[in-house]
Amino acid sequence: MTQYVALLRAVNVGGTGKLPMSELKAMCEAAGFMDVRTWIASGNVLFTSELGESPVKKKLEQQLHDYAGKPVGVLIRSAAEMAQVLADNPFPEEPGNRVVAIFLDDAPPASALDDVRHRKLERLARGKREIYVHYGDGMADSRLTIPAAKAGTARNINTIAKLVELSAAR
Repeated sequence: MTQYVALLRAVNVGGTGKLPMSELKAMCEAAGFMDVRTWIASGNVLFTSELGESPVKKKLEQQLHDYAGKPVGVLIRSAAEMAQVLADNPFPEEPGNRVVAIFLDDAPPASALDDVRHRKLERLARGKREIYVHYGDGMADSRLTIPAAKAGTARNINTIAKLVELSAAR
């Protein structure tokens, strides 16, 4: 049995992709996942499953597609991988609300940071299947564009730490 964290892309952010977390929980349970718990309304869900990452992703994406009538991106990490994302934060001295990990399905290519546009004070680093960004002046005014992260979803370090904490408590 593996503990997973699923991170939905573009859910309940900026008025897009409305999805009540009670519906997300019900979808996960209908997919056969156990010990389902959502955390905050931005599409974070923790659960256990006997399935591997790929079938878990496929089942959840199908449930979401059936619900929304369109594809909804899902990034999956085991609880152990999520803890490693937190431990690998290359900017640990910076406030957790100014550092994000952009979760990707695969490892970012070696050239992932070469095509970045509109960079000002942001610092970036490649992770295993993430791209970390420290927003020096905060995210609100940033125009940073990372083409390699287009299909990813970001969570700040504070959120990642809470998801790790919740996973550890299960």
